Amino acid sequence: TLTILELWSNQIGDTGAQSLADALQHNKTLTELYLGNNKIGDIGAQSLADALQRNKTLITLDLNHNKIGDVGARSLGDALQQNIVTLIHS
Repeated sequence: TLTILELWSNQIGDTGAQSLADALQHNKTLTELYLGNNKIGDIGAQSLADALQRNKTLITLDLNHNKIGDVGARSLGDALQQNIVTLIHS
């Protein structure tokens, strides 16, 4: 059972973040997700935000050193109001 996923510096970008978000919507075991330094922008952040509205197991989310702007940050902030994520690195 996967509970921690560390993808630091894999350069997944928005496309990778979108794919990961699709999987995250259905995952019931992941508690920690580390996506620092991956060139994720607003589009990827919005996809992750959509997933976080459905995922109820994630506790830690690390998006440090990405390219998320105001639009992506706003989407994440809105999504996290409905989620249990308690530790966010940005």
